Order: sequence, then C-alpha cells, then structure tokens
Amino acid sequence: MNKHDLEETIKGKVALLLEETMEKSWGIYVPQVQSDLTDKLQHQLPIKFYIPAVSSFHEAKRKFKAEFLKNQLHLHNGNISQLAKFIGLDRRSVHRAIKGLDLHLTDLRREQPITSSPQEKLIDQTIRFTLEGYKDIIQPQKMEKMYQEVPTLSRNLAKILPHNGLTWKQAEREFEKQFLSQSLQEYRWKVAETARKLNLQPETLHRKIAKLKLSSLEKLKV
Repeated sequence: MNKHDLEETIKGKVALLLEETMEKSWGIYVPQVQSDLTDKLQHQLPIKFYIPAVSSFHEAKRKFKAEFLKNQLHLHNGNISQLAKFIGLDRRSVHRAIKGLDLHLTDLRREQPITSSPQEKLIDQTIRFTLEGYKDIIQPQKMEKMYQEVPTLSRNLAKILPHNGLTWKQAEREFEKQFLSQSLQEYRWKVAETARKLNLQPETLHRKIAKLKLSSLEKLKV
C-alpha cells in the first residue's frame, strides 16, 4: 500500500470505524479525537524493535534475532515452510538459525500461540496513548467503555491497515539502524566512544553509519 492509498484508507474505512466506536462508547462523535488517532496511525505504524539493554552490539543483535524468530514462529504456529517463505529464507537457513540461537522448536511449538499480531498490538498501544490525552474531558464511565472497545477496534483496524511484514534481512537492517542510532545519540555521536562501549572497531561503526545512512539524519537530533 503506497502513501496515497494509506491516506485514503485512513480517511475512509479507519475514520468510519473510529466514529462508530466513539458513538457506541460515548454517545457522541468527537472529531478532534478521530483527527489525533488517524494522524498517529498514519505516522507511527513503522515497526519499532525492542532494544536490549546490553553493551555489546553482537550480543544485542543475537538477542534481537532470537526474539524476532520466536515471534515469527508463534505467528506462523511453528510452520517452518510458511515462516521461511514469509521472511525470505529457505527452510535449511531457518533451521540453522534456530540451532545457532539455541532455540528449541519443540518447546516453542508447545508454548501459547500469540493471540494478536505485532501490528494489532502497535495499533492498540497507539489508541490507548491517544485516549490518555482526553481523560480530563471525557467522563470516566464513558472512557472506560471506550477502553473496553479498544481490543476489538485494534483487531478490526489491523485487518484494513497495511502490515509491516519484514524479511529476515530487512529486520536485521532495521534493528541495526535503530540500535546504533540509539547508542550514538546516547554518547552524543562520539563514534570512538560509542564503538568502545559496543565492543566494535571504530572503523566498523563508521562503515555501518555510512551503510545505514545514519549520519545525515541523526546528527541533527544531537
């Protein structure tokens, strides 16, 4: 879905769902709430990865890979063929990654499957965060009714909004981008100091900065 199609979907189907939910919960339609929600949904849908609180870049990346793969295995109910196709790997590579990350496929298949997708969870969080700003305006009883509708609303919105499915390579790149951006900002873009804290060679970090095109964006934020 391109940017224009996303905007049209939000203006149409998404706006209608939000309006119906507000009228059901509050008995009124509040345009400002809808405007705030649609704006955040449009601009906050890109995936944000959990950044492990570790010092080593390689340790953080390993933990990310394990969590990403576990999550994908749950989403695909342990179906390796389906998972491999979704993340752009062959079955052998998936099995090799599972073994290399010390994951146990049998145990993972026994665990409770995920009941909602990452997309649905992100939408749920966005809605709840937006509603926090209206607690002083909307009566508590009506706000509670709205919160009760959030899971259903999130599930319905997730069906019509674009899914942020990433391949294995795309996910790796996006994680590195977010992890290194956060680390560089933490150390005020002192590359040598950041590299030392992450147990990387400065030359390696410089190459990653160039490859991921971090410098032109992140230096402006310091």
